[in-house]
Amino acid sequence: MPKLAEVVGILDAAYDPRWAEPWDAVGLVCGDPAAEVHKVLFAVDPVDAVVDEAIAWGADLLVTHHPLLLKPVHGVAATTFKGRAVHRLITHGVALLTAHTNADVARPGVSDALARTLELAVIGPILPSPDEPRRGLGRFGVLTEAEPLRTFADRVALALPPTSGGVRVAGDPALPVRFVAVCGGAGDGRELLAAVRAAGADAYVTADLRHHAASEALEAGSFGTPGAGPALLDVAHWASEWPWLADAAVVLSSRLDELRTHEDEPGRGTVEVRVSKLVTDPWTAHTPQK
Repeated sequence: MPKLAEVVGILDAAYDPRWAEPWDAVGLVCGDPAAEVHKVLFAVDPVDAVVDEAIAWGADLLVTHHPLLLKPVHGVAATTFKGRAVHRLITHGVALLTAHTNADVARPGVSDALARTLELAVIGPILPSPDEPRRGLGRFGVLTEAEPLRTFADRVALALPPTSGGVRVAGDPALPVRFVAVCGGAGDGRELLAAVRAAGADAYVTADLRHHAASEALEAGSFGTPGAGPALLDVAHWASEWPWLADAAVVLSSRLDELRTHEDEPGRGTVEVRVSKLVTDPWTAHTPQK
């Protein structure tokens, strides 16, 4: 069986830790690089329920998109929920690896998976990386044919895993939508919204849109035309990033299969991969107002 160091190397090659934002915390959190890997579980959040799933399934490695220890810590005592998670993972022999903003800008990465789920043909990043223009944050894509915003909103709602918040929409329901911008995770940064506007996108799908950012994006319009900004579709943060898990699992499985069938690697065992279907969106209910 492959060693943990080898599996980490494969994932690091696809989602290079050097691509992560300076404030981010990515890479191997715990685990013995010399340990064998038989099972790998992919999930968005390293919360207790996901740790339970990894332990119950007998995973040797848990790969999450969000970091467990984003801010610097001086200890991991089991007196906190994050400390308990680390202790439980180590006790049960489960390594933890995080691929966060490095997976966001990878090609293919988090937003490519979101675009594919919505059946968009990807054109390129919203904010290209300075060192590699084909890589970067967010994606522009096109539908095969234009459809009304109300229909496109239904497409988004059906394509993503359901959450209590559903899909919030801002814009004329009859607006034709074909040229679309997407960004997995929180995408209401000023640079992102400005780039989406400047490109003339019909709609923008992302998560965590705040009131003022959304209002200003709609009012600013496209090319200086007031009220002609892109329609906005706000989805759950977790749901927007969940499609990437399957892509990451395929990346790992494909590379391991290549190594397993190589003439220099006879008898190599098969690593099982699984994508967690646990809904770890923190919002659990929605009450419509009458």
